Amino acid sequence: MSIEENFVSHLMELRDRLIRSMAAFIVVFLVLMVYPGAGHIFDFLSEPIQLALPHGTKMIATGVTTPFMVPVKLTAMVAFVLSLPVTLYQMWAFIAPGLYQHEKRLALPIVFSSTILFLLGIAFCQYIVFGRVFAFINEFAPSSITPAPDIEAYMSFVLSMFMAFGLTFEVPIVVVVLVYTGVITVEKLVEIRGYVIVTAFILAAIFTPPDVMSQLFLAVPICLLYELGVLVAKLVGRRKQDLLEKA
Repeated sequence: MSIEENFVSHLMELRDRLIRSMAAFIVVFLVLMVYPGAGHIFDFLSEPIQLALPHGTKMIATGVTTPFMVPVKLTAMVAFVLSLPVTLYQMWAFIAPGLYQHEKRLALPIVFSSTILFLLGIAFCQYIVFGRVFAFINEFAPSSITPAPDIEAYMSFVLSMFMAFGLTFEVPIVVVVLVYTGVITVEKLVEIRGYVIVTAFILAAIFTPPDVMSQLFLAVPICLLYELGVLVAKLVGRRKQDLLEKA
């Protein structure tokens, strides 16, 4: 097979895998629109702020199409997250033929663990962070006003926070991959721990609301997950060395 034919075949395979990923997303999205429905999904994800608002207060929608579009967009985000394992598997299947055997043994666990960690980050944000952050913010609201958040602004906030915490929980994966590929050593990771802690708080200040609670809830997990990544990287590094010696 010529280089051109080989390139075309790879493009066709990539197209097919992208189509499968998109099909998985569409199927999950349509199922969620039917059951439990976009409205119920929005109600579930907005429960933390609803509990923090004064009794009898509801969120508002200022746009004409906002009551319809916001729940649909949020449902699309949920569908993307739920179909993420299929997307990651298609990515792995595409690059797997070009990997060495020991790299293949690492790739699949990374795909699985990165999905689990991303979902854990979102769950941590939904069940732990939001309730405490919204209660903390509302405690500082002047008694002369009645908080009534707009649902579009709330959706934007939720998506940005979900993304921030989902990516934060991927820190151990990044650390392990960097060590396994030889980009950095475990000793160097331990050496730069102080810089990582400072960077974690800077990122928390950028990607979270300007309150101490939100920043701590993001910065502290980054630091802990970094330490977890260093620990796992040590174990993976030893395993890699043993395999190379046996080979």
